[in-house]
Amino acid sequence: MAFSLRAFSRHSLCVQSSGTSSHPSVRPVSRRASRAAIVASSSDAAPHAIALACACLLGSPLAVWAQAAPQPAAAESAPAEPTPITLPAVRVTSLPVPTAVSGFAGQPVSTLPLQATVITRAQLDNVNAAQLSDVIKLEAAATDAYNAYGYYDYFTIRGFVTDPRFNFRREGLPNSAETPLSLVNKERVEILKGTSGIQAGTSAPGGLINLVVKRPTANRLRSVRISTGDRGSLGASLDWSDHADADKRIGYRVNLARERVNPNVDHYGHLDRSLAAFAGDWRITNDTLLQAELEWSHQVGASVPGYSLTGDRLPDVRRPANLNNQPWSQPNQFDGLTGTLRADHTLSGGWHWITVAGTQRLKTDDYLAYPYGHDCHPTSGFTSCDRYAANGDFDLYDYRSENERRTVDSAESALQGRWKTGSIEHSLRGGLSLSRLRYDIQRQTNQYVGSGNIDGTLVTPANPAVNDEATSRRERTTELFLTDHIDWGQGFSSWLGLRHTRIHRESVRTDGSRATSYDQPITTPWIAGAYEWKPSQFVYASWGQGAESDVVPNRSRYTNAGLALPVLRSRQWELGAKGSHERTDWSLAYFDIDRPAVTDAPPLYEVDGSNHHRGLDGSINHRMNQWNVSVGAMLLHARREGAADATLNGRRPTNVPQRTLKLQTGYRVAELPGLTLQGALTHEGRRTVLADESMDLPSWTRTDLGAIYRHRLDAADLTWRLSVDNVFDRRAWKESPTQYGHVYLFPLEARTVRLSLRADL
Repeated sequence: MAFSLRAFSRHSLCVQSSGTSSHPSVRPVSRRASRAAIVASSSDAAPHAIALACACLLGSPLAVWAQAAPQPAAAESAPAEPTPITLPAVRVTSLPVPTAVSGFAGQPVSTLPLQATVITRAQLDNVNAAQLSDVIKLEAAATDAYNAYGYYDYFTIRGFVTDPRFNFRREGLPNSAETPLSLVNKERVEILKGTSGIQAGTSAPGGLINLVVKRPTANRLRSVRISTGDRGSLGASLDWSDHADADKRIGYRVNLARERVNPNVDHYGHLDRSLAAFAGDWRITNDTLLQAELEWSHQVGASVPGYSLTGDRLPDVRRPANLNNQPWSQPNQFDGLTGTLRADHTLSGGWHWITVAGTQRLKTDDYLAYPYGHDCHPTSGFTSCDRYAANGDFDLYDYRSENERRTVDSAESALQGRWKTGSIEHSLRGGLSLSRLRYDIQRQTNQYVGSGNIDGTLVTPANPAVNDEATSRRERTTELFLTDHIDWGQGFSSWLGLRHTRIHRESVRTDGSRATSYDQPITTPWIAGAYEWKPSQFVYASWGQGAESDVVPNRSRYTNAGLALPVLRSRQWELGAKGSHERTDWSLAYFDIDRPAVTDAPPLYEVDGSNHHRGLDGSINHRMNQWNVSVGAMLLHARREGAADATLNGRRPTNVPQRTLKLQTGYRVAELPGLTLQGALTHEGRRTVLADESMDLPSWTRTDLGAIYRHRLDAADLTWRLSVDNVFDRRAWKESPTQYGHVYLFPLEARTVRLSLRADL
């Protein structure tokens, strides 16, 4: 057989083979060691080339054999009898191009002076990830932050809640997460941790999430998947990729999925998800690639509100149950249509001009029998609005918001490439980004209808009369950005980045009242330096800013109502190290983020001190024989500082654990080829429930188990996946978010079993 091995400009490959397929073993090699290219195109010379390649990269004794091995005789010479040589079996795998993240000109994550996690398609499949909150178990810096089943996801990164309007990207463009985001047609999820001013004009600090869609594959793909689970859950999906022409210049990929989930939640019916997605590539010329993709998603199902404190105590932990179970309760409905068009043109000198445009159209019908406090309705004088009564009773509201429309249009054009000034090499990326957001929300129903109870025994009448105004908003942003990665040689490099944003925002109530409008310029810098102290071992330091823009709610209780606040600048510095050595990849960082705090205590809505988060964030992945072990951990010291009320200083934020640990293991069973056993452990430390720190949630630990079995049947490659989440059916309050001044409690998911079969035809 013929082999072609080629060293990348930044990372090299080592390929080993025993003549049978196996899992790839990826080991990045440093810039210093990645200069050679080895090509073996003859089947006769292949063993020699492979041995020499591995010897060069790994220092293997096989180099002696490769140099001394006899060369093929000339055609006119009589063939000599070959001397038998017995060698140990050598496993051969190919190494993919090192994973990169959007916005950094293809630079591998392993060399970036920041902490980032790239969650691959295989990892998503292995944990049966269906929605974004499922990704949390793979990232130690991320935790739940009001993740109500049946609704869209909220979570924190490094202790800060991500903003669903501004902290999410899709194909590198702004994307609203105020809808369930399907992962069926996603190739990977990128999580960039820290302030994100270099990537986004405005966003909350902590991190930025980017979704990358599946693209047409080089070879034909025919994949069908069916799944089942607890209480009769069923699902099916199709992943189909091919080329439309013999020259393989036009490729396409289709993803279809339909799922009915019956979650392990008491008093809950079912949730339906559907998705249809298309992606196409057209290689117009050797230098021009056009890519297009379109995705339609649909979800129908009730959202599950949380429990709460009962009087002055933390109640006993309960099984997950749906408190939104009145006879008149209706399911939410989320519909989304999203697409992008990208043109990538290669210019002379290896420069690239990349232009991408995208649109997102969302429609939401939001219904909820909403528990909120007790004796907290107009006739009671709003006396107890942050918890339920001691006996578990709560005030119940009939909430209906129909035909919510959200539109996000965006475009970006960037030029990226390299140029040298003497021995110094610059990698530049700069361009222009435009976006437009439009949220049209109709008048709503928000009626107090009586009392409910955490046992689900109280029934109240509906009151669908529309009685509440909503707020619609518009936003336009124009952003100019430039980054320069400078390679100084001798292992030293630096990064300089700058993004300038101009924002225009306006909002108005549905009755025309409380109008606001303002313009604001924002500039966010970023600087970093790195040193490769050993091959593939880096240390770095970085400093940067993120920015948020806020306006005082236009309500009479604030004396500064309707005024724009000064730009809320978050600042972060980070010291870190990362590297790869043989079978181990690791990273460790110390971060320090300071974010302005906004107080909403009447009569003023204003900046008052800051939220200061410091911590350690690290991960390690080790591959050893049949084992693969990944561990991520975060230690967080988060405090309020500089508040005018000195009693607030030094307090911890609510619903943020002080420590997290995420562990995933895989063991390939040698006695049964194709079988991999999996285990996962998630631990989260104590969280404070109330702002005065008078009550905490205890720490908790959950264990998940699973198995993957791959085999071939006739012309199909079959992959079976079995997972048991929360295998010991652990009972704990997993989070305690505060929404609209009310404390909610969400329990750990009950033990859940899922089984799937994928057939690659």
